[in-house]
Amino acid sequence: MSPSPAGHAAGNRVVTQDFDGTWEQLQSLPLPPSSALAARHHLDAVRAVRTAADGAHELLVAGRSRLTADLRDELRAEGLAVVDVVDVGGSADTGDAADVGDTTGGPVEVTSPTTDREPVPGRVWLLTSGSTGRPKRVAHTLDSLTTVGGEQPPRTWLCPYAHGAYAWWQVVTLGLRHPGQDILFVEPDELDTWPARALEVGVTAASGTPTFWRQALYRDPDAVAALPLEQVTLGGEPVDQAILTRLTELFPAARVSWIYASSEAGASIAVHDGLAGFPAAWLGRQQEGRARLDVVDGELVIASPRRGAGVDDVLRTGDRAEVVDGRVLLPGRVASDEINVGGAKASAAQVRAVLLDHPRVAWAAVRGRRAPIVGSIVTADVVPVRTDGPGTDPLTEADLSAWCTDRLPDHAVPRRVRFLDQIPIKESLKSDV
Repeated sequence: MSPSPAGHAAGNRVVTQDFDGTWEQLQSLPLPPSSALAARHHLDAVRAVRTAADGAHELLVAGRSRLTADLRDELRAEGLAVVDVVDVGGSADTGDAADVGDTTGGPVEVTSPTTDREPVPGRVWLLTSGSTGRPKRVAHTLDSLTTVGGEQPPRTWLCPYAHGAYAWWQVVTLGLRHPGQDILFVEPDELDTWPARALEVGVTAASGTPTFWRQALYRDPDAVAALPLEQVTLGGEPVDQAILTRLTELFPAARVSWIYASSEAGASIAVHDGLAGFPAAWLGRQQEGRARLDVVDGELVIASPRRGAGVDDVLRTGDRAEVVDGRVLLPGRVASDEINVGGAKASAAQVRAVLLDHPRVAWAAVRGRRAPIVGSIVTADVVPVRTDGPGTDPLTEADLSAWCTDRLPDHAVPRRVRFLDQIPIKESLKSDV
């Protein structure tokens, strides 16, 4: 076995679908010096981290479904070998020539790079979400991804994030670098049942996107409420007051935190007061080790010491920002928020906020739809709150139209409402809103 991956934190517990042990007990993977791991599940991913934690490797971790054929070719052209762990009883079916290895970590298929270059030891590559185009690679190190400092109270964390995402690395480095920080990893096929597993393992802290929390509370609020959570963290998406309030009421003894972070900017904002957004007093503030935050032309701009290597010092985030009652709210993306209805502008984020304020709406997404004469109309997808009994009248489009008419200008009232029976959630734990 290679040297300890985490020093004094090597005894921290790691739990996945197929493993329950410590970092020290994880088998290493036979990784080439520069590797892109196509992870089947969290166990592959943490084995790769355990292997690379000695600082001698250059590593990218991503779910196998994210590494499409053209992206694999692109990574190989950048000098990274693509590594697949072979499924039991068959190959990884990568569709390309492969060099099969067999070590203590189990067989892997290594697809060699098409460009030779010297590896950069200790480099950790992250793929951006690709929400605004093709995923980009951002360079970090384990040190730059380790953003929690100081002594931490012992906790067992729930990590449902996609393999290799920035938020995933945040939880992983916490478990890798801080004693007493155990982790239960949740696979996508466990999203229906994770509360029971979390209760069994002893989870006391959980991190997820607002969509993750909204879906969990929609599906089985009693099971979520049964967890003895001391820390509840939300990140990865805009957060609204409704979900913060509900989590605060559900876990009155827990600290509820909202984290703003991205692969490019790193972890830049942390708010723990249970209110949406962050204090406007933080704008323009200069503090060593903290990000400088500004609003320029209605967009959040960040200068972060935790940004990825090569990222501009001052980063335009693409997130719309507005100051309301002393708070800076981030209601949506600049590029997709505005809907032009016959020359009048409707904000998709504002319409969504009004819909979410309805006591019988659990989730909503708002978009523009092409229409003759006016160019676009406002449409909405809505998931109603589950009713308690058969005698309850169903929520109707007329109900929502009347609700919005009382709170929005006429051109912003949704003209089409589609009711869904489940909250959509992607592999990234986000939903298109």
